[in-house]
Amino acid sequence: MNEKGSGIWYLYGILIFIAAWQAVASWINLPIIPSPAKVLENLVKIFASQIAIHGFYSLWRIVAGVFFAIIIGIPLGLCMGYFPRWDRYLSPLVYLTYPIPKIALLPVFMLLFGLGEYSKILMIFLIIVFQVIIAVRDGVKGIPKETYYPLYSLGAGFIDICREILIPASMPKFLTALRVAMATAVSVLFFTETFGTKYGMGYFIMDAWMRVNYLEMYSGIAVLSNIGLILFGTIDYIERKTCSWQYK
Repeated sequence: MNEKGSGIWYLYGILIFIAAWQAVASWINLPIIPSPAKVLENLVKIFASQIAIHGFYSLWRIVAGVFFAIIIGIPLGLCMGYFPRWDRYLSPLVYLTYPIPKIALLPVFMLLFGLGEYSKILMIFLIIVFQVIIAVRDGVKGIPKETYYPLYSLGAGFIDICREILIPASMPKFLTALRVAMATAVSVLFFTETFGTKYGMGYFIMDAWMRVNYLEMYSGIAVLSNIGLILFGTIDYIERKTCSWQYK
């Protein structure tokens, strides 16, 4: 699917969601579910003065967590998939720590790193990094051994093999794992932003809920949803550019 066609389907999805929202709001007819038009009007009015800074903090925390998960998870996954000894030593450690509910570690992180940015970014990092490691490792393991022979015959080193074979071959699984982890990361970020901070979409939404300001609450939810849409759209764009062979 080309980029123009993909953009049209995004638009269709948004229109269907807004239509369903309007139908529910009209049916219930209570202040707790305002119409999309009222929420959009309120969002335009308060975006620059209130929501923009909260959205920036949430987006920054997600991007920082994803960045560190990628720069640590991809090299580890490549080495575990290519070198059996790495996989033999590190897989038990990954399997032991991966199932631990990361949100249960939030009090520990807050005690160790404080209530600021570090604990929140670390939560995002831990949610994503394990899925990156496992996805990249499995992607590399699925490469037929015969694929390496031409580069071996040319005297290629591990870096050359990573660049020419391992990274391209594992990219689809990596991006799929990133999509799955991203949804969980956004949900957990919302929870962490209700503690020890005055900035972030989680704080803004819960603060509006406590003040019984449903227009602001739904405006915050709409912004958080669009942050997720931007992140998923970015992953789709990267996939079309780096894995174009899947669309042929």
